[in-house]
Amino acid sequence: MSIEERSAAEEVRGIFERAVSDGLRPELMAGATGEQVDAWAADQDVHTVPTAVREVLELIGSNSGLWFAGSSFGVDAISAEAKRHALATLGNMKPTLVDEAGILVLVEHQGYEFHVIDGGDIGLPNPPVWLVVENQSAVMHWPSVSDWFKFGQPNIKDYKFRLEFNRKRGRSTNPSWLHYFDFAAE
Repeated sequence: MSIEERSAAEEVRGIFERAVSDGLRPELMAGATGEQVDAWAADQDVHTVPTAVREVLELIGSNSGLWFAGSSFGVDAISAEAKRHALATLGNMKPTLVDEAGILVLVEHQGYEFHVIDGGDIGLPNPPVWLVVENQSAVMHWPSVSDWFKFGQPNIKDYKFRLEFNRKRGRSTNPSWLHYFDFAAE
């Protein structure tokens, strides 16, 4: 593993570990195996998985918990069909990516928004992530996979605030998301 690859993996792990230290329960998330990651990429006709993407998927690619909540994410949720949808969306726009056919779809949101890696960047350890939105644009939105991963994490401070706010208002019923955190007794 090169220095750049090691750095990319460490950066992703660091983001995950900080979320855990802030109260996120790691046992409620599950990583994908290397074989599952390779199969996921092959289903999208991509033969190289950037190091940072592999690290993300090996941490939360099988069950992401509240990471990327509300969107399709992971080795079981993103398939060749998601890539076809993303390519159809890109086909209706002015070309902006270097290699559209080689994109790797990371997230599909409601069938109209996609987070993708340009096929031209697929060999980079921590490539930029593009936001593709139907009838709008395709823009490089995150400068790296690690920035994108940080964006997708649950806002733990916000969840803590919501819990404290509800308790101060006299609500004793626990919200459905509370089991994802270790601050239940606070």
